[in-house]
Amino acid sequence: MKTKLGKPQYRTIAGKQVVVLDVPEYERLVRKAEEWEPDLPVPNGRGNYPLEALDVLLARDILRTRRELGLSQTELARRAGIRLETLSKIEKGHHKPSESTVVKIDRALRSAEKEKVKKGPGQREPTS
Repeated sequence: MKTKLGKPQYRTIAGKQVVVLDVPEYERLVRKAEEWEPDLPVPNGRGNYPLEALDVLLARDILRTRRELGLSQTELARRAGIRLETLSKIEKGHHKPSESTVVKIDRALRSAEKEKVKKGPGQREPTS
């Protein structure tokens, strides 16, 4: 929510400073956060991407699949048997996972996909 001057409203609740937003603005920000994906690195002068682009492409694939399945990062990390921090870094494209970690994530996503097919459409877990 903005005041007449266009500045956000700040409140202190339980000793913490918070920003007050109206519901449509909050929902817009949530949608924007759900759409976020890591950026590809800039290609060189010949139009070729650096090797790090593979990490970003992997991150995007995991992120998109997790969201399509309605899994939170916490749930996917638990299912894959990896640390939440590791999954977060992978999804941001900031971590080059080992082959065994990629296999664990892939198995967890495939398992969740099979469960979703069995349950039918409309039954999702919350995303984060």
